[in-house]
Amino acid sequence: MIQGRVIGKVWASRRVDSMPSGALLEVETEGGTKLIAFEPLGCNSGEAVLITQGSVAAGYFTGKTVPIDALIIGSIDEDNTSKS
Repeated sequence: MIQGRVIGKVWASRRVDSMPSGALLEVETEGGTKLIAFEPLGCNSGEAVLITQGSVAAGYFTGKTVPIDALIIGSIDEDNTSKS
């Protein structure tokens, strides 16, 4: 799994019919690499996320073949409060 942060959305005027409902998001990984990941969860810019790639990402969608190589599978909860 890859940890990253959503930095933006990718807009497409057309989609392949086999694409499920969801968004394409630009994510910057902890190592500084940027990638486009499919996102069915409703994540927003700035959120920390977990990503899986390859056949695991495509295999998530049962019953159909989808052209997805990177899939956001979770949103990481972040506690921004400091404890004294």
